[in-house]
Amino acid sequence: MTQFTVIYDANVLYPFNMRDLLIQLAQPELDLVRARWTEEILDEAFRNLLANNPHLKTAQLSRTRELMCQSVPDCLVEGYESLIADLELPDPNDRHVLAAAIRVNAEVIVTLNLKDFPSESLQTFDLEAQEPDAFLLNLI
Repeated sequence: MTQFTVIYDANVLYPFNMRDLLIQLAQPELDLVRARWTEEILDEAFRNLLANNPHLKTAQLSRTRELMCQSVPDCLVEGYESLIADLELPDPNDRHVLAAAIRVNAEVIVTLNLKDFPSESLQTFDLEAQEPDAFLLNLI
């Protein structure tokens, strides 16, 4: 099977069960997908986790973040920042996700916010946004 590249948005890395499943799918031995994200995406996911779950400790979340990056080879996207300013999306705060996807020639952005990634904004880059359920079904 040929791997394809996907960007995981912060909102799909937030819920534990979803994060775990998506990371499992990205394991090299499965050869299904090449999952990518940025430090900025991780910052957003873990900032919200900490804000919404005060019983969690920063050290716990730092360890989770570290393990995520260790378990998915070459997951961190760099060098996308210069693309952000020229991109247009309904929510300007999501431009960094699109920029990262463009930088690594991703085929799919896995997100729970499809409205923030309209197909007309992604077509130019040969990209598609999919909710996790659709992504999983398409993968199957």
